[in-house]
Amino acid sequence: MAIDPKDLPVHKQCFPYEMQLEAGKIYSWCTCGLSEKDPLCDSAHKLVEGVPMRSHKFEVAEVGTYWLCGCKHTKTPPFCDGTHHELAKAEKA
Repeated sequence: MAIDPKDLPVHKQCFPYEMQLEAGKIYSWCTCGLSEKDPLCDSAHKLVEGVPMRSHKFEVAEVGTYWLCGCKHTKTPPFCDGTHHELAKAEKA
């Protein structure tokens, strides 16, 4: 895969993913944006030499709907914190 690690993370969408998650299950959130199963990791980062990223493992305490970051720039990984709004403004400028 020809991608420069300095171009990571890739954000496929500039809004969160709505997901139903199960309590106590361990999930792996994609931090690089290369996963075909985004927002969850499929280990695509391992296919790119020199990628210093790995998945972010997490679990939730309650079954429910959660909003996982799609832009990969959240300050509260893996959950959306609204950072995508600032990225969208910067891309339009």
